[in-house]
Amino acid sequence: MPGSLAAFVTGFDLALPWLWLLLPLPWLAARLLPRERMEGGALRVPGTLVTSTGTGGAVAGRGRRRAVLLWGLWIGLVAALSGPRVILPGHALPASGREIMIAMDLSGSMERRDFALDGETVSRLAAVKRVGADFIRRRAGDRIGLVIFADQAYAAAGLTFDTASVARALEEATIGITGRSTGIGDGLGLALRRLDPRDARGDSSSPEGRPAATRAVVLLSDGANNAGQTTPKDVADLAREIGVKVYTIALGPRDLADANGEQDVVDTETLRAMAETSGGRFFRVKTTDDLVAVANAIDSLVGGQADAPPLPLRRDLWIWPGALALAFAVALLAGRTSA
Repeated sequence: MPGSLAAFVTGFDLALPWLWLLLPLPWLAARLLPRERMEGGALRVPGTLVTSTGTGGAVAGRGRRRAVLLWGLWIGLVAALSGPRVILPGHALPASGREIMIAMDLSGSMERRDFALDGETVSRLAAVKRVGADFIRRRAGDRIGLVIFADQAYAAAGLTFDTASVARALEEATIGITGRSTGIGDGLGLALRRLDPRDARGDSSSPEGRPAATRAVVLLSDGANNAGQTTPKDVADLAREIGVKVYTIALGPRDLADANGEQDVVDTETLRAMAETSGGRFFRVKTTDDLVAVANAIDSLVGGQADAPPLPLRRDLWIWPGALALAFAVALLAGRTSA
């Protein structure tokens, strides 16, 4: 108990302490503002009729009680509005030390319906959303982000411990918002920028300002690079230089090498080379079951261990002086009713 009391006293503060400067306001108003004068006649009571035990004493007593109640009401209001609270440090959040950017192809070919979910034929995008969102939600303790690319690349979600929000961003992704081509190089480049500790925004640093123990990009594409300002090879070289492993997923039933003129086929060789250059791993996915297996394999990535900063627990205490002010107000109302 003494330790708890000491922690309470140490962690106590006010959100708006300056509001206590308003405390003498009623006293100043009573002293500085002109008193209200009664209009019309007044009944004078002879002094001999008012004694200390008579009507005069009762009136004076009621006046003192009313003054006490008014001051209690005012003090309670000021105390509540000043925002009393106690801040106690919580336990450090579990954190893996991993930072993972998901880079997802959102080109027009992702609309092709050649995957299965729950016994129904669905689009590639629908399968990726189901499996990918589940993968992201399982990464509790990791900082996850999402980059979407087609003609251009953009960050749909920055690195965050809030995996649920990143999963929702993936589920809400829509084909066409960044074009319909496939800019693999630009997609990976933007993901690397968010992970690079030299990034001026500091997005890739851990909450304590240290680089993450493990930084990786999971890049999924079902096509060949045909858009953007950078080439996949150059960006893969950059990933190796800054120490980011790239795990590539080639999605779709047919490869570019044996396309036989078919459109919307995946360039497995380029994706394999990107993974090997960066020290990551290449995965080939032709069915939904393959996609689930790949998600489970990547889920077993081994990273360093770190602690996120302790989460401060704030307990607001304004309700107690607020309740006291309410009690004084009720007492005042009851006194006026009975008078």
